Amino acid sequence: MARYRVGYLVGSLSRQSINRRLANVLIRVAPSDLEFIEIPIKDLPLYSPDYDDDFPPAGRALKEAFAAVDAVLFVTPEYNRSIPGALKNAIDWASRPWGENSLTHKPSAVIGMSPGKQGTAIAQQNLRSVLGYLNSPQMNAPEAYLQYQSDIFTDDGEVLDAGTAKFLRKFMAEFDAHVTRVLTVLPPRS
Repeated sequence: MARYRVGYLVGSLSRQSINRRLANVLIRVAPSDLEFIEIPIKDLPLYSPDYDDDFPPAGRALKEAFAAVDAVLFVTPEYNRSIPGALKNAIDWASRPWGENSLTHKPSAVIGMSPGKQGTAIAQQNLRSVLGYLNSPQMNAPEAYLQYQSDIFTDDGEVLDAGTAKFLRKFMAEFDAHVTRVLTVLPPRS
């Protein structure tokens, strides 16, 4: 039985996203007390303060999705040494209007995969800065900057490399422990 509901955001909008594949892997290797719900971001218009008094349906749906989960897992690529615009846009929507930040006290973790050897290290640092400002307690270790290789896992989430499987299971176990610690000290807001 799931103890925590985890919303996950995939930073890439690509149908062929390697980070979507990574998200499937993470769900498969996660402890059984975590239930995963994708928080979709592709239909959001660009955020503007003009919407603060009357969010469009996609903005309201995003806020409702964040309200329905206990924690958030960000699975993101790196675009031009930063996070993808669609992911930043979703975070901007989640943090608004002023005083209604959906990420306050919401435990989070960041992971990502890229074809490059640095993985998504710089994007993750940018994302961590944003999450810190938004008062989302972050899992700081282990960090996970993965380089994509076609023989690491299958499209449906089976991990083919034993070392990678062990690392990702540890990452998700640490995330589970992080969520438990945070929510013990900072119970969810009602």
